[in-house]
Amino acid sequence: MPLSLPFSTGQLVVVVLRDPRERMWGRLLGLEAAGLALRGLDLRVWEDVLAMARRGEEDQIALGTRFFPMQRVESLYLDEPSSGVPSLAADFLQRRAMA
Repeated sequence: MPLSLPFSTGQLVVVVLRDPRERMWGRLLGLEAAGLALRGLDLRVWEDVLAMARRGEEDQIALGTRFFPMQRVESLYLDEPSSGVPSLAADFLQRRAMA
């Protein structure tokens, strides 16, 4: 019986990768046995991107489209609120509005 996954094209997700360890956030473009395609950014620059958005420099924010082979994918999470903590997308919009 096939496993029903909650992930579909277009959803915002967080991907944890290994070798090297990275955490990526973005829009899921595709998911299959070979790997996944994502348009997004490395979470190491999250605060920098937020600061740029607050300064009105959205045109300087570059999202990359990348393919990650499944052997690098450690885990995949939906970007959704949990235990009172907002999703990354909601947090970004809220903090951006405070500028």
